Amino acid sequence: MALDSKVPKGPIKDKWTDYKNHIDLVNPANKRNIDIIVVGTGLAGGSAAATLAELGYNVKAFAYQDSPRRAHSIAAQGGINAAKNYQGDGDSTYRLFYDTVKGGDYRSREANVYRLAEVSANIIDQCVAQGVPFARDYGGLLDNRSFGGVLVSRTFYAKGQTGQQLLLGAYSALNRQIARGKIEMFNRHEMLDVVKVDGKARGIIARNLITGEIERHSAHAVVIASGGYGNVYFLSTNAMGSNATAAWKIHKKGAYFANPCYTQIHPTCIPRSGDYQSKLTLMSESLRNDGRIWVPKNMDDVLAIREGRKKPTELSEEERDYYLERRYPAFGNLVPRDVASRAAKERCDAGYGVNATGEAVYLDFKTAINRYGKEQAKISGITNPSEAKIYELGQALIEEKYGNLFQMYEKIVDENPYKTPMMIYPATHYTMGGVWVDYNLMTTVPGLYCIGEANFSDHGANRLGASALMQGLADGYFVLPYTIGNYLSNDIRTGKISTDTTEFDEAEKEVKNKIDFFINNNGSKSVDYFHKRLGKVMWDKVGMARTEEGLKEAMSEIKAIREEFWKEVKVPGTAAEMNPELEKAGRVADFLELGELFAKDALDRNESCGGHFREESVELDGEQKGEAKRNDKDYAYVSAWEYKGEPADAVLHKEELEFKDIELKQRSYK
Repeated sequence: MALDSKVPKGPIKDKWTDYKNHIDLVNPANKRNIDIIVVGTGLAGGSAAATLAELGYNVKAFAYQDSPRRAHSIAAQGGINAAKNYQGDGDSTYRLFYDTVKGGDYRSREANVYRLAEVSANIIDQCVAQGVPFARDYGGLLDNRSFGGVLVSRTFYAKGQTGQQLLLGAYSALNRQIARGKIEMFNRHEMLDVVKVDGKARGIIARNLITGEIERHSAHAVVIASGGYGNVYFLSTNAMGSNATAAWKIHKKGAYFANPCYTQIHPTCIPRSGDYQSKLTLMSESLRNDGRIWVPKNMDDVLAIREGRKKPTELSEEERDYYLERRYPAFGNLVPRDVASRAAKERCDAGYGVNATGEAVYLDFKTAINRYGKEQAKISGITNPSEAKIYELGQALIEEKYGNLFQMYEKIVDENPYKTPMMIYPATHYTMGGVWVDYNLMTTVPGLYCIGEANFSDHGANRLGASALMQGLADGYFVLPYTIGNYLSNDIRTGKISTDTTEFDEAEKEVKNKIDFFINNNGSKSVDYFHKRLGKVMWDKVGMARTEEGLKEAMSEIKAIREEFWKEVKVPGTAAEMNPELEKAGRVADFLELGELFAKDALDRNESCGGHFREESVELDGEQKGEAKRNDKDYAYVSAWEYKGEPADAVLHKEELEFKDIELKQRSYK
């Protein structure tokens, strides 16, 4: 079946404007009679809930955390993209659109990406109005830095805590509506199923995580904004609570799941230090503006560093291999994430990794500190400054830009990154795949919407840095509030949706049965035991490099782990109390199904593109030798999977991708 993306006709630059001019609206008096459920209150869900309530709808918002302030959006560090061209360096809406499509390796829907680029500038204005303390330059204008995969500076930032500041902006807007009574906030509640009535999404079943009570909530439309599924790998940069349950439950009720194999491995994470770890920590990509990535050229030096006989600072410039600058001279250390991650893996696989496990490369700030120090000395009128003075002045500037990141690194690794180069290694970070949505952000289930990282929408096979915050806020503040009205205009006479129906009865019964199973199944192994095993299979066989043989093995191994899970899992405690192990059991059960579909999707896509790297599909010669090789003839489509019971039985639907405004060609960052 071909999927209808509902992309409007006409030139790409006019599509969104013309579309908004002709959609149906709900008048203010009627909005008061319409209820909307928003699941997840990070940047996408928080901004959507606040905006919908501001418009006059009655909103119920659900967060599994104790406060929306704890959403994982808070962890975003480096910045948010917007095409404002403050620098006068050649940026434009078109260039942001082009960079995003190219960065996603030509696997995203052009119309959605253009709309994202178009509304990006509005986001910054909205956030400044809310009081988000973006960095400013000397003249008082908002400052920008550059990010991977682009040749301009378009990333707005607040030190290394941009996500936190943007989330506080959305949270203040959310709180304003809670105070007005337009948003009913349900903290510590987890959505465990969606309820469909006559084929339309009309509510959810949620569990109160403090009391264990199962609740029914109805609405005229349901919006899922529950983030990504990176924790399918067990170890990732995601918060340990981040999960795929809301998205997976709606998939099982008819929402197609798109491109699960498109997962981002972020190149600048603090390396794993042992088997006991429960999560990984991200170092912002913004550090690649000023940090240079390298490994030693000579194996003797590698071994000396690993054994503690030599310090990295003792190696001269000639003894270092700045491999990104060598391989990709045009973009250097600012190549896109997938390219930088694979390059780091290639060097470490070749034996040049610099830590005890052989899985780390250096991110070095010495050059930048010296450069800034000399500049500051000139500005301060210091002639013939000493090396120590240059270093002191340069360090102060680096601290101003990235201070909290350096502090975080030192707390975790116990090394001073101003004096010793940081060690970094790729780790699972963001998921470009997710629930399939059309141009309206509606799933294949009428009245069921999906926004932010939870949908597959805008990033193709690889997301450019600083675009996650942009997409979440674009969806929540500026896209969904328009498109959802078009659907809800048919519901102005529907009246309250009753929860006292057979559909709600059945959904609640299903949820309770699953919970009873977990509590009563007297197995011998913990939930984490299975999650870690799943994560190992995912990383080894569905990680940074994938092969046909490995993917087939992964599918059968994940299925075996899943079957053992349902026999052997043990959940202590009861259902009628706060029970984190019970929460985890449900989430890992979903990951054990998603993981297999993920491997199936990766097996089906016999090409390399973006974060999906098939070892069978690489360039064999020419300038691009060794780089990922796309196959546009056979795979220029979105893979949207329909649930049929077992993940192995999922049915593939294709949305063919059209490229009318950007030429489809092999990516080059050289």
